[in-house]
Amino acid sequence: MAKDKSGYIIAAAFIGPGTVTTASIAGANFGFHLVWALLFSIVATMVLQDMAARLGIATGQGLATNLKDISSNKTLRFLFSGLIVAAVGIGNAAYESGNLTGAAIGLDAFMGIGTGNWAIILGAISAALLWSGKYKMIESVLVVLVIAMAIVFFVTLFAAGPDWTAMFAQLSAPQLDTESITMILALVGTTIVPYNLFLHASLTAQNYAGEDKARSIDASRKQSVFAIGFGGLITLVVMATAMMAFFGQSATMDAGNMGKQLEPVLGESAQWFFAAGLFAAGLTSSITAPLAASYAVCGALGLSQDMHSRPFKAVWMSIITIGVIIAGVGFKPLSAILFAQAANGLLLPIVAIFLLVVMNRNNTLGQFKNATASNLLGLLVVAFVVCLGLYKLASLF
Repeated sequence: MAKDKSGYIIAAAFIGPGTVTTASIAGANFGFHLVWALLFSIVATMVLQDMAARLGIATGQGLATNLKDISSNKTLRFLFSGLIVAAVGIGNAAYESGNLTGAAIGLDAFMGIGTGNWAIILGAISAALLWSGKYKMIESVLVVLVIAMAIVFFVTLFAAGPDWTAMFAQLSAPQLDTESITMILALVGTTIVPYNLFLHASLTAQNYAGEDKARSIDASRKQSVFAIGFGGLITLVVMATAMMAFFGQSATMDAGNMGKQLEPVLGESAQWFFAAGLFAAGLTSSITAPLAASYAVCGALGLSQDMHSRPFKAVWMSIITIGVIIAGVGFKPLSAILFAQAANGLLLPIVAIFLLVVMNRNNTLGQFKNATASNLLGLLVVAFVVCLGLYKLASLF
């Protein structure tokens, strides 16, 4: 059996600065009233990522390649390829800006040269790591740092003596209105990350090549459920610590005091640790986002998906460049991150619909084709996110 760790990479990819920031703002501003959106997002992520992994293992190809090949009509193939390039390109550029901004916030706490300048430096570091091809080793170190941050959040939650009664009361009173809709979309977008579907399919296609498909799918599913579930638990704990520090208090959360939620355990060093965690999470995600874009775009256009090929490098360099420009133009840091997550929430239905189509029409899937239950769950996810998007548009007008 292949030594596949793609489930953990997917979890590490969505536990980036966007997740930490979005969950912190959600907990600070809405307490546990939006936990329902997080729980939905976790289940939906498990369902969609299972489809993507199953597709990669069963066909030996990534999601973009499979999407391009679902029709023999040249016009439709061109249309599918164009939509993939547009959806993933726009989504990953927005997501990359959020990743770089989050990491820049962390570094700026140590040396105040401005988040825009740090975004340029971080973009150069990400590009250098991807160019070298040794990103996995670096990513492993950064994932350890993110896990260390998660441990501190867990310790803080219990050391601070959380008000379980208040949490349950708010959990039992879910909120969905014009005031919370952007935050709900952000929670969905930071958890069900569209580019992770492309990344997961490509990684499993490579890692399980030549293995028994049924056994590989079973192993991949177990790993993904555990890894994504643990990632969701981390997000929930971040929401809880922010709720205790800010919800119903006179202080409001901003880029300068997010680390306050860790003060019960870390005291004055809380802000520094939080900043280091944002940097670690941001650099990890700023590598995986352009990597996934390269797999998706190159697969859609029929180009080489070798990491050392010119087309592959050109795509991730473009994503990093756009991300740096967006992160450096002067948007408010937290607003930029929140916007990136909300944009992903709006782009998700496009990618999810494509995934459902290919999981039902690709003849090479055989026994691994979507069952009725998978289709129903997938359609529920798409319908819910579409309704959220329409509600958001209606609230604007």
